[in-house]
Amino acid sequence: MPTITVHADSSYDVVVGRNLLSDVTKYTSGADRIAVIHPPTLRATADAIRAELPDVTSISIEVPDAEESKSASVLEFCWTALGQSGFTRNDLIISVGGGATTDLAGFVAATWLRGIRVIHIPTTLLAMVDAAVGGKTGINTAEGKNLVGSFHSPVAVLCDLNALDTQQRNDYIGGLAEIIKAGFIRDGRILELIESDPIAAGTPAWEHTEEIICRAIQVKADVVGHDLKESLGTSVGREILNYGHTFGHAIERVERYSWRHGAAVAVGMMYVGNLAVMAGRLSEAVLERQHAILSAVGLPTTYLDGKWDKLYAAMKVDKKSRGDLLRFVILEDVGRPALLEGPDPALLVAAYQEIVQGS
Repeated sequence: MPTITVHADSSYDVVVGRNLLSDVTKYTSGADRIAVIHPPTLRATADAIRAELPDVTSISIEVPDAEESKSASVLEFCWTALGQSGFTRNDLIISVGGGATTDLAGFVAATWLRGIRVIHIPTTLLAMVDAAVGGKTGINTAEGKNLVGSFHSPVAVLCDLNALDTQQRNDYIGGLAEIIKAGFIRDGRILELIESDPIAAGTPAWEHTEEIICRAIQVKADVVGHDLKESLGTSVGREILNYGHTFGHAIERVERYSWRHGAAVAVGMMYVGNLAVMAGRLSEAVLERQHAILSAVGLPTTYLDGKWDKLYAAMKVDKKSRGDLLRFVILEDVGRPALLEGPDPALLVAAYQEIVQGS
């Protein structure tokens, strides 16, 4: 089965395949206690994982589903469970769930005793190719998404493709947004594969599903290995993974996280694509190709009118901003990401009008 090794602050494997739950014991040596953090819908899966751990004390920590889990109150609940169970630095956490669960569990692991081990078992396409890989952890606040967090690499990520067979279609399509993003910023072969049959690409049964997942993970592994903590200043490092995210995160906040992350990122890609064209940095042809691919798989490419003021305010507190300077990851071509800092406010509004529904 394919294994991608991420070389960051520590090296770890991302394993992609089927029937991987029993493999978790390969990465749990030395632990006396293991906490499995999961949403209510994955209680049975969490129990199955705990059944694979007969020689340790395991506990289940059930947290809310989706973005509701990424709060200070849920974080404190997890800390309390660890404390009451006597977790030490030898012990570890296993996350089972989507991106919100891996974000939360990673942050719990990063902050308990200043850092204990964590294994991620992502159960959604989005989590497999994005949230579970790369070491970013965090929770949301009233001021924005993922504003509180840390970098904490897992000891392993197990992407069991069996989980995708029962994922809701809209959620699966949302995960494709991050794969398409990886294609535009680094690996054009992803785009070619999806263009060959965009309808089939929207199902986990597609013959190229494993390949595009592995390719997207490899893109992230390469980028993270070069720049784990987005510390390259004005050059383009890990920030390229945020293509489409500045505007996408703003949509999520304005919509109170009722939008799927992938859907918001897809619209964000169209926004920043239009911005790059208007700034003279990207050709219309690449923008049109992006629109065609996103539309073909069923992702949204437009947003509501009359929301600009709220979106702009949300972007001002985005993690990629520097002081009052808005900072966008853009494309200059497929595989050529770049930065656009402090664009003319008129361009920002004009790019928004290009993606308004019915424009």
